[in-house]
Amino acid sequence: MDKVSHITPEILSQLPSPCWLLEEHLLEENLKILKNIKEHTGVKILLALKGFAFWHTAPLVMNYLDGCCASGLNEAKLAAEAFGGEVHTYSPAFKAEEISELARLSRHLVFNSPAQLERFGAEALKANPSLSLGLRVNPEFSEAPVELYNPCGLHSRLGTLAAQIPEGIVSEVEGFHFHALCEQDAEALEKVLEAFEKRFGRWLGALKWVNFGGGHHITRADYDRERLITLLNKFKSRYPHLEIYLEPGEAVGWQTGPLVTTVLDIVHNSMPIAILDSSAEAHMPDTILMPYRAEVRGASEPGIKPFTYRLAGNTCLAGDIMGDYSFDRPLEIGDMILFEDQMHYTMVKATTFNGIPLPAIATLKKDGSVVVHRRFGYEDFKNRLG
Repeated sequence: MDKVSHITPEILSQLPSPCWLLEEHLLEENLKILKNIKEHTGVKILLALKGFAFWHTAPLVMNYLDGCCASGLNEAKLAAEAFGGEVHTYSPAFKAEEISELARLSRHLVFNSPAQLERFGAEALKANPSLSLGLRVNPEFSEAPVELYNPCGLHSRLGTLAAQIPEGIVSEVEGFHFHALCEQDAEALEKVLEAFEKRFGRWLGALKWVNFGGGHHITRADYDRERLITLLNKFKSRYPHLEIYLEPGEAVGWQTGPLVTTVLDIVHNSMPIAILDSSAEAHMPDTILMPYRAEVRGASEPGIKPFTYRLAGNTCLAGDIMGDYSFDRPLEIGDMILFEDQMHYTMVKATTFNGIPLPAIATLKKDGSVVVHRRFGYEDFKNRLG
């Protein structure tokens, strides 16, 4: 954890468990970094709701960013209702019955394929004549660290290849959108941008905007932000007529708060196993999908500290395991375990598998007060099923 947390035992005593706890001051630190990029480059930055959709933070977020990018109708509604600002919507495929409403909600509507553009473009413009249409393109280059998250991989369905761009495309769209990064730095963007210009540069002179997508880990401590600023300014000097957008999600919610859990029981099978009132499968899915190992506050790798435990979820899935961690003292039933950096790609992906309740959602305000926004129970589980 690079940032300084203000969570104290007294604050933990005010929380239900499990609970996602956002630290407002940490979110604002990230937003200030992003605003600094805007001020030094003139680009616009949107919040990608697919990664961080905690709408209670909207007033703070919109003090710094320009709007939101949405992946479909529900996110577009949330962006318009809760956040305001610009709403940009992209989906791999749109539904006919949703296109008019999406157009009215959005400032930019980005199609994944020329076929979708041809099918829905005129209807979208009829619903919203001021709408700017775009096309997602595939630069055919990515250094995404995991193939599951590689939008430019073999047989990718995401974006149109340069060879598939129809003649006269610039009379139908005003911008291109590409997305080829996953938790990566400015050097990776530099390589992607080179591929993008090589394949799509001949159309850029006639466009109005380009969206560089997400995956930019701008708020990570070791991210080379000066390199990003230089890269963006050089691109803008080559194409001064283009408006440039970035749409980070994870970078907004990066290291802004933990998932707070509680030890329910400790069982022994070759090693001590602490069963928590949470679940990797249901509440932290990327720890299994990515996969990655979440940091636990006050813990180390197994064997480093005197007492090693396996931390496990409270579901019947055998692989519902957070990992093995070592602690300074033996764990006890009732101890709180804090999984760091659990604000992004968690509450937007969480499920009620096995009927396990969703974690509550709370904010530690900058003034030190705690607001519990939502607790989930049986009705939330039941109503998702019919």
